[in-house]
Amino acid sequence: MTDSDESDDQRRARGLPPAPRPPGEQRAPVHPPKPVKVSFVLWILAGLLLATGFGITLTAQEQIVEQLIEMNNDSRISDEQIASGTESLLWTLFIGAIVFAVLFALFAYKAREGTRSARTVLTVLAAITLIFQVILFSNIITLAASLVAIVAAGLLYVPSAAGYFPKVAKSAR
Repeated sequence: MTDSDESDDQRRARGLPPAPRPPGEQRAPVHPPKPVKVSFVLWILAGLLLATGFGITLTAQEQIVEQLIEMNNDSRISDEQIASGTESLLWTLFIGAIVFAVLFALFAYKAREGTRSARTVLTVLAAITLIFQVILFSNIITLAASLVAIVAAGLLYVPSAAGYFPKVAKSAR
């Protein structure tokens, strides 16, 4: 049997991703287990919440700058430097949140197809998201996004989804 004769389920059982499809050819629909389907929706929700949360943080820039200026005890740092640095940081965080949302969607889609490495990447992204929320400017929405991402990652590891992400069998050489 050649690779082109294998179904996506057979390739998945061997630990391989679905076969590439030629342009214009439709792929057979995937039928992931329910936890994987729910996880996919939660990843999309986590991405939307993360981008929304940092968008709200960006709109509260003036209040954040005022708080940082009040907290500043170093006379070598001017108010203008605080304002400029805060603006740059908030825009960077907002753009980063959008990038994370796109990565969530991309790898959640790949995990929905049964790609084991996508599950690993999503787990790492969830951990990074949580760490960033603990260290940086977080609000209730971005914390909720982190919680949703952790739950979504956990769903990819429940026993009913384990068979959907089989380990790669080591071939004898």
